[in-house]
Amino acid sequence: MEVFRVKSIEQSIQDTEEPEHRLRKDLSALDLTVFGIGVIIGTGIFVLTGRVARDLAGPAVALSFVAAGIVCALAALCYAEFASTVPVAGSAYTFAFATLGEFPAWIIGWDLTLELMLAAAVVAVGWSGYLTSLLSSMGITLPAAIAGEGATFNLPAALIVLLLTVILVSGVKLSSRFNLVIVTVKLAVVLLVIVAGLFFINAVNYSPFIPPSKPTPAVEGLAAPLIQVLFGISPVAFGVLGIFSAAAIVFFAYIGFDVVATAAEETRNPRRDLPIGIIASLVICTILYVAVSLVVVGMQPYSQLSEAAPLADAFKAVGQTWAATLISIGALAGLTTVVMILMMGQSRVMFAMSRDHLLPAGLAKVHPKFGTPYRITIMVGVIVAILAGLVPLSTIAELVNIGTLFAFVIVSIAVVILRRTRPDLPRSFRTPLVPLVPILSVLACLYLMLNLPVETWVRFVVWMIVGVVVYVTYGYRHSRVSRRPLDSR
Repeated sequence: MEVFRVKSIEQSIQDTEEPEHRLRKDLSALDLTVFGIGVIIGTGIFVLTGRVARDLAGPAVALSFVAAGIVCALAALCYAEFASTVPVAGSAYTFAFATLGEFPAWIIGWDLTLELMLAAAVVAVGWSGYLTSLLSSMGITLPAAIAGEGATFNLPAALIVLLLTVILVSGVKLSSRFNLVIVTVKLAVVLLVIVAGLFFINAVNYSPFIPPSKPTPAVEGLAAPLIQVLFGISPVAFGVLGIFSAAAIVFFAYIGFDVVATAAEETRNPRRDLPIGIIASLVICTILYVAVSLVVVGMQPYSQLSEAAPLADAFKAVGQTWAATLISIGALAGLTTVVMILMMGQSRVMFAMSRDHLLPAGLAKVHPKFGTPYRITIMVGVIVAILAGLVPLSTIAELVNIGTLFAFVIVSIAVVILRRTRPDLPRSFRTPLVPLVPILSVLACLYLMLNLPVETWVRFVVWMIVGVVVYVTYGYRHSRVSRRPLDSR
């Protein structure tokens, strides 16, 4: 069937050399690793830790981070092979096009749009929460109508998105330098939390480490994890099931290493540097996440943790307002880079889709001076700003997770397919133990997806249906791929 025709690796790479679609190659392995750390360490540790510890896992939230990290490590090995073999913008979209065909590629591109745009909006809302907390500690109170979860329009969240859009349009090297400075600040704050927090740990707060399971309003009805509904288990929080339900949510904390793959065309030596950037950033962040989560739940009873700014408020609870202020500043800096890199990843995915004419081709225009896809970047910035201003954090965090996990499933399957269909391709990095590692990655991702709420699945299915309609009415009719000879392998 025509909708399942693949786009050859050779054709994908050839497209990157077209003058009107050529991105500037400015990034090194260090840049990619810093990009990865910059986007991974953010909302998950600065914002979501408090919520999932309080509502789902208790002190065992550290185990939730470990579980989510293992799932990401399996997927990261698959991403690393693909990124080094197919060094083209688009990440999972490009990988799917090379193995599964146009329609599956469209579906995964549509899914990535859900993941990256909503993720950027979620993080911008978290940024606004930390700004509100910081200003409050300085005696400045922002009106509830323009800041916070219940705001009519979250103005700080929208403004930071628009500012970062300007930086992204101005060039990837400027973005990487800005990111390096901010990531340095962010890592200093994370290390501060770990070291300073050790002096205020109360061992009583770790008991019980895994609180007994109990039904709570937060996990009843449509809010219950799908796995509990399917198997007739009474919806509960805490206990062992609570750890995995929390893992499905703190998984959001790891979103980012896959974004590194979207910068393939802007990397000087992608076959060597992309695997380094993907794997190194994931390992560093997992270690920091587990350490921070253990310290925070040791400082304050998990039931009292703040949702908006858990790290800063934990230090306030032990009378260390100076540390709370520094953490708020570091969180603001850290979340800034997350928003920026997620929007960069989104613009590169849409750039690849537009280059294939599945989206309007005019969007793929590259700026003659800055070498960036400026039209798509501006469009993404405006949409994310509107979402950040209008949509509360709690509504969309889980929706981002299911989109990311779905992408991981597709990439893991695609690695096995490409090994069989194109064994001749040079692979500077090879996923170990194929097909075992990809199979484990698929199973682990599906398990975490089943731990997400039923309402998240409903929203995800609706979004996918909308995507199919858009493809049938526009993408299929305008596809560049269907208008030229293709590799049918």
